[in-house]
Amino acid sequence: MALIDNHGRKVNYLRLAVTDRCNLRCFYCMPEEGIDYVKRSDLLSYEEMIRLVKCLVDLGIQKLRITGGEPFLRKEMMEFLASVSTLGLKEINITTNGTLTLPHIPALKSMGIHSINLSLDTLDRDRFFAITRRQNFDKVMETFHALMEAEIRTKINMVVMNGKNTEDIIAMAELAREFPVDVRYIEEMPFNGTGRSGGPEWNHLHILERLKSAYPQIKRQSSKPGATAVTFAVDGFKGNLGIIAAYSRTFCGSCNRLRITPQGMIRTCLYDEGIFNIRDMMRQGASDQQLKDAVVEAVSRRAKDGFEAEERRLNLASESMSTIGG
Repeated sequence: MALIDNHGRKVNYLRLAVTDRCNLRCFYCMPEEGIDYVKRSDLLSYEEMIRLVKCLVDLGIQKLRITGGEPFLRKEMMEFLASVSTLGLKEINITTNGTLTLPHIPALKSMGIHSINLSLDTLDRDRFFAITRRQNFDKVMETFHALMEAEIRTKINMVVMNGKNTEDIIAMAELAREFPVDVRYIEEMPFNGTGRSGGPEWNHLHILERLKSAYPQIKRQSSKPGATAVTFAVDGFKGNLGIIAAYSRTFCGSCNRLRITPQGMIRTCLYDEGIFNIRDMMRQGASDQQLKDAVVEAVSRRAKDGFEAEERRLNLASESMSTIGG
């Protein structure tokens, strides 16, 4: 069965945020004063998440990304991953900040996890501390090298922030020369826990200009259906470079994603305010078919793009990224 939205786009990729907590406070995802964490009982339980994934696989979901917060902060995460790996998904991917991932890498490898997205905004120890307010740079880099050694497909996600880390754009790119890693530059979103901040100075065009100035031979590659990143190859590089126009939203026309927040809110677009709470439906006794029907109905009313989704919001985008799951 295929899950098709009202614009003819197939939805087959689920981003499931398993926690709103992050042990690496960062400028991008969390305001200076932190966020108000929800009670543990308000989060989806593992049993509820497994049930949801089963229902969504029946509706045509083929890929799953586990996000947070930081997923590995949640106890028994590896047991949960082992359970969902038996549900018929073609891919299971994980986004992590790398501070708690290292001891799990052998098990993730044997489990067949498809890829790891490692959030890393700088290769400079001092800037790392300024951005994250934590002295975890060495731990994150140890995780990166362990992922390379384990030959797990790895993508580095760097949010490009004016005045914070633009000096690292080329240094980060050089990782792809030495290692088979995808380095992806992400436009800063218009919300980071402090309300709308306007468009980023370092948009996808500005980022590409910087890359072209260092690598004149850079070549754009063909994109896979549903891809959020525009990817580029550079002669002599083992890996690739990519740019994600998160604010400019140039990829909306082929979006194939559905999001579920840690509290069970269904979001058909990163920029919408949430369509309905599927956790509440389950706890009120809804059947699997009722859950599926509700998801189909939500997808059938999906906004054309992130701009339309934002216009529909009752409030301006103001959530911290750590409460949404990216």
